[in-house]
Amino acid sequence: MSGILPRLRHVLDKAPLVTEQVLHKLDYLSDIDIFQDLSATDLETLQRSTTMTKVANGRVVYRQGDSVAGLYLLKMGRIRLVRYGDAGRKLEIAVLEPGKFFGDLPLLGHWMRHADAEALDDSTLCVLMPADVERLVLAHPRVALRMLEVLGRRLVDTEQRLEEMTHRDVSERLASVLLRLGSESGQAIEGVTHQDLAEMVGAYRETTTSVLDKFQTAGYITLARRRIMIVNGEGLRDLLRGQRGRQSPDGQAGPDS
Repeated sequence: MSGILPRLRHVLDKAPLVTEQVLHKLDYLSDIDIFQDLSATDLETLQRSTTMTKVANGRVVYRQGDSVAGLYLLKMGRIRLVRYGDAGRKLEIAVLEPGKFFGDLPLLGHWMRHADAEALDDSTLCVLMPADVERLVLAHPRVALRMLEVLGRRLVDTEQRLEEMTHRDVSERLASVLLRLGSESGQAIEGVTHQDLAEMVGAYRETTTSVLDKFQTAGYITLARRRIMIVNGEGLRDLLRGQRGRQSPDGQAGPDS
C-alpha cells in the first residue's frame, strides 16, 4: 500500500468536510490485506459504506444462530469465535487480532451465524452491510479472492483443532496450546485464565486446572494469578511426541480424552 495515503488525502481534498474520524478509518482500511488492490477512490467509497462501532470487553458481538448482519473489520482489540458443544461446553474456534475480518458466512451462502463472536478487549469494529459486501466483491473480484484465501487458512486451522480433539487427550491438547501461547508471548503467558484454556482445548475448567497442576508438579510450568511460565518446554514437547506414552504426567490416562 506504499503511497496510498497521499493519494487518499488528494481524493479527500476535493470533499467539503473531512473529519479526523474519516481519515483514521481510511488509514485503517488501507492497511487491511484484502483491500490492498483498491485505489484511493475505491477506499474512499468503501469508508462511506462502513459504520464504526465500539464493543466493550466481554460483550457479545453476535451469537450462534443469529441472522447475518454484515461483515466486521476489526480495527482495535481482539475477538474470539467460539462454538457450544454438549452440556454447554465452549470450544474456541479462533482469536482474531486487529486487521482481521469475521462474520463472513454470507460469502459462502450461509445466512445464520455458526459461532459466537465475543470481545476479549475493548474493541473497535468497522461494519459493512451484506449488500455492500456483495457490491464490493462484484466490482473487485480480487477482494473476493483474498477473502477466500483467508477463509481457506481458517478452515485448515479449524481442521487441525478438530484433529487434535479427536486424536489427543486433554494433557496433549493443553501442552500444544501452552507451547503455542508461550511462543507467541516469549514463554510467559499473561492474562489467560483456566477457563480460557479449557475453552481452547474443549475440556471442563476443573479438568484443565487438574492437568495444569500436574504440569506444575512435573516441572513443566509454574503457575501464578493469570500468569503461566513455561520452564520446561522440552517436557511439554515430549508429551506431544509420545515419548511418555499417551498418559498424563502422573502416569494415568488423560481425563476428558
